[in-house]
Amino acid sequence: MTAELVRGQNHPLSQSRLEIRISAGTPVAAAAALSDENGRIHGTEWVAHPGAPVQPGLEVSRQAAADHRLAVDLDAVTEAVHRVSVLLALPAANGGAGPARFGAVAAPFVAVTGLDGTEVASYTITGLDLESAVVALELYRRQGAWKVRAVGQGYAGGLAELFADQGLSEAAQLAAGIDEAVARGLARSVQAPPPRTSEGDRSRQAAAPAVGPDQGAAPQGVPGPVPPAYGGQPAGGQGQGGPQPAYGGATGPHASAGGGPVNYSHPRRQTSAPPPPPPAAPPAQPGQPTRPVAGDATGWSMEERLYNQVWGMFEDLARTAAAYRSAVDFAESRMDKELEQALSDPRSRIGGQGDAAREAARARYTQLVDQARASLDRDVAQLVAESEVVEPALPAAFARWDNPCWHAYRVPMEIPMALRLGDLRLPEAESIRIPMLLRLPLERGLWIDSGRTDSLDGSFTDSHDMRRLAMDTAVAHAARLLAVYPAGEFTVHVVDPAGSGAQALAPLTQTGVLAGPPAQGAAGVTEVLARLTQRVDLVQMALRGGAPDALPPGFDTSQQLLIVNDFPHGFDDRAVNQLRYLVDEGPSVGVHLMMVADREESAGYGPLLDPLWRALLRLTPVPDDHLADPWVGHAWTYEPPAVPHGSEVLRTVLTQVTEARRTWNR
Repeated sequence: MTAELVRGQNHPLSQSRLEIRISAGTPVAAAAALSDENGRIHGTEWVAHPGAPVQPGLEVSRQAAADHRLAVDLDAVTEAVHRVSVLLALPAANGGAGPARFGAVAAPFVAVTGLDGTEVASYTITGLDLESAVVALELYRRQGAWKVRAVGQGYAGGLAELFADQGLSEAAQLAAGIDEAVARGLARSVQAPPPRTSEGDRSRQAAAPAVGPDQGAAPQGVPGPVPPAYGGQPAGGQGQGGPQPAYGGATGPHASAGGGPVNYSHPRRQTSAPPPPPPAAPPAQPGQPTRPVAGDATGWSMEERLYNQVWGMFEDLARTAAAYRSAVDFAESRMDKELEQALSDPRSRIGGQGDAAREAARARYTQLVDQARASLDRDVAQLVAESEVVEPALPAAFARWDNPCWHAYRVPMEIPMALRLGDLRLPEAESIRIPMLLRLPLERGLWIDSGRTDSLDGSFTDSHDMRRLAMDTAVAHAARLLAVYPAGEFTVHVVDPAGSGAQALAPLTQTGVLAGPPAQGAAGVTEVLARLTQRVDLVQMALRGGAPDALPPGFDTSQQLLIVNDFPHGFDDRAVNQLRYLVDEGPSVGVHLMMVADREESAGYGPLLDPLWRALLRLTPVPDDHLADPWVGHAWTYEPPAVPHGSEVLRTVLTQVTEARRTWNR
């Protein structure tokens, strides 16, 4: 029976190998601190945190996430350790994109469970307000046994104040190191989707969790729908489709003094009709799963339904894979424990009795793993069937380049909800690819990594090939952005100082969709950066002054994208600072950056550029397992969008964009 603790209450622990499961309403950083009988931490090596996730008897998550699982082995901690404190903190180095205090989010929930998922004790941390770090609970020795106590002690000064309170002399340095480790994880995280409202839950049946000893292993506190959260955009920061005001505020005559759009609806009059019901699935045969239907999630339009359905598929795959992995971990730990018990008697180590014990333990392990695999295969098969009906129904903004919808492409009249940047997959489910959707308008720049790497199939990719592939990938992304925006509402600039990207840029330059020829040389870099920096300053001044319609006549109010190739070639210190300014301030006023660069080549600038790389969503031109979801921390393999070999779809689409822009400007 689970003990539901309140602050200060304790409960005995009968197991030494445990999991601490954490669910929060926002991504949090989790850590665990070891301390002596007086509650003092003797050094930074006594703390497991995202920068040093493994300590004796402890393993914590390497990134901030809404759901965590911390592994604890109380038998493995040293005799000097008398307390194991579980710590939670709101990320401080996320560019201000998240909440700054626990009082602004849902109360975190912490549970102590066995390796089989059985809950021993739980605690909901209530009463927090200005605190940004909290000691959730502690495991402590008492008369030779271990107990758990609900603590809930918060600190408004964050981790630095928390560590200082526990006697750690390097408190500030350790807190800064944890913030840095969490910030580094932002460049490899999949963006969480906006929170789903009570009416936005998926109407279809979710994939069944794995059955067996690890039932319930999948996190149950995930806040809302979702895939790949791709990039750390703040949840809920986007609209639900249709044209949206540029720069985060109104830009026309119907603007309030604060820069936001005016709501003309009567405050007490219901003017909106309920959304039409989603398509119903055909009746299934007895004993067979429900046949999937494209658009069976809720939403006010088919686009929104498909968007929610894709995110639901991503969430289902993440959870069923987490359940499978947890079941396998449980089976391994159970086999190890059975072997240890069976062979603890020296008399049973030799002979038939020991062999029989080993065979029995391995047989039970195989049975549990096979059972978990069968559950995973069943769930994946259902998701594959759903993907087969969803993929052909996706609109152009969500579809692959080989989707037939591109052959009937027309320049849209409204901005779509999201944009497809590629596909995501997990090693346990190679048969299914989940579209990676990024909300529009962009709130985070993109970094196409041209650094040399080994591809996942074992083939070696040299630096020249990587640069070429990276630029091809950047052009494909830019073309899709141009294609999904209405005519005249998206403008692309290119900086190519050495002219090395001329061949890859041919689809953009030859169709005339660029704002001007690619800028070359140091002078070209300076001119483009100065123009975009001035644009950011003008829009910011207009919005801060409450007069967004006071911009100069003929001012281009479209979204702007700057593609930078071969960085840092052609960039001096002033240009680097302007680039950082555009990364920090540009997205809020409609200026976005796409870097095509090898981070190692810019190492000469030292830590000056570290915030720049952390602020961008890292994508690769070859499949790479570098993206992580914000729920269970899976390492998802990202596959970039590929234009079919020999296809003219890219040029055809861009030609239509150019023609529509000419018609619009007449």
